Amino acid sequence: MAKVRVYTTAYCPFCDAAKRLLKQRNIAFEEIDVSEDSARAELKQRTGWRTVPQVFLGEELIGGYQELAAIDASGELAKRLKA
Repeated sequence: MAKVRVYTTAYCPFCDAAKRLLKQRNIAFEEIDVSEDSARAELKQRTGWRTVPQVFLGEELIGGYQELAAIDASGELAKRLKA
């Protein structure tokens, strides 16, 4: 099963929604808070994205909450987690 990591900041409604979706599906995930400017700058340098959440399956960035919700709705999330 691919490890799920969610990069978040405090007071982020999309971050909360992503975590809620994963919890509803009983998907274990690691939350990494990038509220500090230096941590967020590192993440932006790595992915090119400055927004959060950033959801990773293994080493692959799948996107933010909307992308997570879309692959969940399509059934792709369950398939990819089983691979």
